[in-house]
Amino acid sequence: MLKPGDTIGILGGGQLARMMALAAAPLGLKCHIFAPEGDNPAFDVAAAHTVAGYEDAAALKAFAAAVSVVTYEFENVPATTADILSAQVPVLPAPRALAITQDRWTEKSFIRDLGLAVPDFVAVSSVEELEAALVRLGRPSVLKTRRLGYDGKGQAIIRDDVTAQAAWDAIGRAPAILEAFVPFEREVSVVAARSLSRDVVAYDVCENRHAHHILAETVLPAAISAKTEQAAKDAARQIAEALDYVGVFAVEFFVAGFGDQEALSVNEIAPRVHNSGHWTLGGAETSQFEQHIRAVAGWPLGSVKRLGRISMENLIGDDVMRWPELLAEPGLVVEIYGKREARPGRKMGHFTRVIR
Repeated sequence: MLKPGDTIGILGGGQLARMMALAAAPLGLKCHIFAPEGDNPAFDVAAAHTVAGYEDAAALKAFAAAVSVVTYEFENVPATTADILSAQVPVLPAPRALAITQDRWTEKSFIRDLGLAVPDFVAVSSVEELEAALVRLGRPSVLKTRRLGYDGKGQAIIRDDVTAQAAWDAIGRAPAILEAFVPFEREVSVVAARSLSRDVVAYDVCENRHAHHILAETVLPAAISAKTEQAAKDAARQIAEALDYVGVFAVEFFVAGFGDQEALSVNEIAPRVHNSGHWTLGGAETSQFEQHIRAVAGWPLGSVKRLGRISMENLIGDDVMRWPELLAEPGLVVEIYGKREARPGRKMGHFTRVIR
C-alpha cells in the first residue's frame, strides 16, 4: 500500500495521464510521467517526467527505481516495456491484461471463453482467408486489425459494394479479424474498478454516441432496462476477476432489441481509464481518475454514486474554441487538455453537464 508522498509512474503523457496526475495530487500522491518526445500535456501537471522511448531499457530501469508502482494511460505498451518494469516494480494492471487486450483475436477469444456474448469472428491473415471468412459470416461484416486500432482506425465495413481486396488494402494488409455485423440499437459501456483487495465497483451504465468513429457524447442514465444494466455490470465484474485486474477499466457493449428483448454483446475491453467515463469528473462522487489512483495505490475504492442526469461531450479539434461560452454556463464542468495544436479528429477537451 502506498502512502501520501509516494510516487506513481504513468506510461504515456496524454490527457488521460494528465487527469490521473491531477486526481493524485489532492490525495498527496505524486506522479512521474514516462513518454517519448511529442505533445505531452501530462508533463505540465506532474511532479516529474522522463522523455524516452518505450523500449529504452536504461531509461525504464531508472524510471522504475524512482516510483513505487507503474500504471499506464493506453493499452499499446510494448510487451518488452512491461517486462522490464515488472522485474523491478509492481505494474498495475498486470501485464497479462495488456497481453490479452492488445490483440483483438486474443481479447475476443478470452471474452467468448468466459461464456459472454460476443459477435462471431474469424482470424484472417490474407485476402484469400478474408474471402473465405466472408462466405462464413456474410455481408455486411467488419474487418479490424488485430492490433493498434482505436477511434475507428484500422477498421473497414465490408458491404455488398466492397471487395475483399479493397477492404484488405484499406486496413494496410495487417493481421486482422473479420467480425459479424451487429444490428444494434445503441452502444453502451460500463466503467468499473477492482482493488488490490479484490473489491469491485461499477459506475452506472452510460450510453455513447459516436461521430466519425470518435466518441462525441455520453449520456446517463442509458435507455436500457434495469435487467440489462445489471447484466452489463455483472459482465464487467466477471472480466475483472478473470483477469485478476487492478485499476479502472471499461467494457463496451452493443445492445440489440428493446425492453424484454434486449440482448448484450461485448464489443471490446479497454484496460485503462476511458473516454466514456469522463462524465465522472463532476458527475460522480469519485471520478474514474481518482478511482484508478486509489486502486493502484492499494487504497479503498471510492463511491460510484451518480449525482444526477448526465451529458458529457468531447471537444474535438476546433470545438475547443468554444471554451469562453462553456465556462460562462453555471455549473458546467469543463476540462481542457492543454494540447498545443487543435487538429481535426483530435480530442482537445470535454465538458459535463449535470442535472440534479
